[in-house]
Amino acid sequence: MLRRPLLAALAAPLLATLPLDDAAAQRTRLTVYTALENEQLPVFKQAAEAAVPGIEIVWVRDSTGVITTRLLAEKENPRADVIWGLSVFSLQRLEQDNMLLPYTPIGAAELRPQFRSDKSPMTWIGMDAFVSAVCFNTMVARQRNLPTPTTWADLLNPVYRGLIAMPNPASSGTGLLTVAGWLGTQGEENAWNFMTRLHENVAVYTHSGSAPCNNAARGEYAIGISFDMRAVTLKNQGAPIEIIVPTDGVGFDLEGAAIVRGTRNEEAAKKLMDFAVSQAAMAVYGRYYALLGHPAVTPTVQGYPAAFSERLAKVDFAAVAANRDRILAEWSRRFDAKSAPRN
Repeated sequence: MLRRPLLAALAAPLLATLPLDDAAAQRTRLTVYTALENEQLPVFKQAAEAAVPGIEIVWVRDSTGVITTRLLAEKENPRADVIWGLSVFSLQRLEQDNMLLPYTPIGAAELRPQFRSDKSPMTWIGMDAFVSAVCFNTMVARQRNLPTPTTWADLLNPVYRGLIAMPNPASSGTGLLTVAGWLGTQGEENAWNFMTRLHENVAVYTHSGSAPCNNAARGEYAIGISFDMRAVTLKNQGAPIEIIVPTDGVGFDLEGAAIVRGTRNEEAAKKLMDFAVSQAAMAVYGRYYALLGHPAVTPTVQGYPAAFSERLAKVDFAAVAANRDRILAEWSRRFDAKSAPRN
């Protein structure tokens, strides 16, 4: 009666020492640094691993500024294999330090011109674009009898004092693209003057680009300066917000991917990059973003105001990347006192 249980008990430790099946044993783990939204990570991981069966993605996720700083700090001893979902401002900054492995993914030539590196071979590719947006809580507005802003200049109205949250550009890509938009539309001197006056109305600078819109959706602030995808997602979920696309031009950034120079998994990293530019990957991006790198793919996300594509500010990505450190140092010197505590 005890023979089968006894055999099973003896066999268990032996089975535990046997090798995994060939497919599992041959999977290459790729450490992927990203600033994608948390809810996107399992979706992107599942799509990539299905398309490239030989890889396993291990995410390292944080805000854009934190990921960029980490990559720069690890320059001499890279920990990441691939960057997938990071501001092109950051990718161009890394490019300046020769930290990106040149590789032109299969199909990259089909991307829109502004969505690909001008190097040959390419050093990065663009996935999608995200845009500054103002999340305006309509319930708070009614309670406080607040006017609806239509321009960035409207946010200087003293009626909004203490009612605005904005991302810190030193830690948030959304913050940086917003500042870059102001610099591009107003010129440097006027933009710094604008930000100084806006600072009087800002209650807090967050370290996440999505946080201000989340705050506004919860009614903690009347206004959250954030980005399009977060605003549309929250509105589609029923949040009492109006999405404002300022008529005086909105900053935008491309989200991109690149291989980290020094990776020990170069071939697997190249396969992931091939997927990242594919129409299948673009269809995944299109669940969240309305502006995609591949012109043949139609986004499926709902609720995007048409005005986003019509009101893009003139942004010189290379110039912002070249001056990134100076811009952030100046911003921090002037405004960092209202930044939220870092976790």
